[in-house]
Amino acid sequence: MNLAAATNENLAQVSNVLIYSSMAVYLLAFFANMAEWIFGSRSKTGRAAAALTAPKAAKTAPAPAVQVKKNGSTAVLERPQVVTRSAAGSRGDVPDGPGASGGDEQGDLYGRIAVSLTALGFVIEFAGVLTRALSVQRAPWGNMYEFSITFSTVAVGVYLVLLALKKNVRWLGLPLVTTVLLDLGLAVTVLYTASDQLVPALHSYWLYIHVSTAIFCGAVFYVGAVGTLLYLFKDSYENKLEKGGTPGRFATSVLERLPASASLDKFSYRINAAVFPLWTFTIIAGAIWAGDAWGRYWEWDPKETWSFITWVAYACYLHARATAGWKGRKAAYLALIAFACWLFNYYGVNIFVSGKHSYAGV
Repeated sequence: MNLAAATNENLAQVSNVLIYSSMAVYLLAFFANMAEWIFGSRSKTGRAAAALTAPKAAKTAPAPAVQVKKNGSTAVLERPQVVTRSAAGSRGDVPDGPGASGGDEQGDLYGRIAVSLTALGFVIEFAGVLTRALSVQRAPWGNMYEFSITFSTVAVGVYLVLLALKKNVRWLGLPLVTTVLLDLGLAVTVLYTASDQLVPALHSYWLYIHVSTAIFCGAVFYVGAVGTLLYLFKDSYENKLEKGGTPGRFATSVLERLPASASLDKFSYRINAAVFPLWTFTIIAGAIWAGDAWGRYWEWDPKETWSFITWVAYACYLHARATAGWKGRKAAYLALIAFACWLFNYYGVNIFVSGKHSYAGV
């Protein structure tokens, strides 16, 4: 059988056009996200600054006295003390920022446009992935190009689902579309592979189970990594305010509008903890598939090894995050190391290392 004849070149070309079209829409979304942050910065909120620069010595502040006249005489009534901050060293009272738009009406308009464009880009890119699959009548995960376009599609889908669930994640829009553009740019240039059939070893229903869950886990890990990175920046900003420092104007205009560091930390932890069991299943599914294809469940192939290293790194992070002495920045560094392991497993192993998973080059 001539496998090349089984490829629908017209659909493959349509897929390429759709992927390029999605990049154009994501680029517009990038500019809209930038406009949201720029116009939103005109609104000075100062929420974190107000919460962190209150005198540490006084946990409460007395409210002004109220004078009441009764029967020609004046009585002075003291209002109850008002709590202005929690115990020294605690940041549980720091409020979340208002978001990328910063409460500015024009910034909010650009933000809504950015979300709409991101959703449109997602639909077009999804259509590109689907037509790629239809062009060869198989799952579109046979090489790094197909992994990349599927990965970015799923990452955007995760973001849109979180928005649909009314989660405060619009701050994720700018880093997301920036990363998606970089990912697709790399895919259509360095990693591009013509649409073709799979090698015989990949003809298995485990391809749909193992690879799809691996891509989904990576997309969710990416969202968690962005939250972790922003947590480190926001935590440094809050630390500087708490110590009486004065952050730069750019840092203030951007970081003041992000969720509080505690919120970002909690968001990243929950995201990583939620997807970790699925990553465990991904490794188990891969081992079962290896047993069917190679006769052994584990060969210490580079892809297997780095998948396990990634699992260990995230397990260490989750354990550290649940341990009182390793909350905060130390655990965040572990989370970023774990995601770096996933990235190397995703790109580095396929490009620089040869092994049994090297079916289609890149």
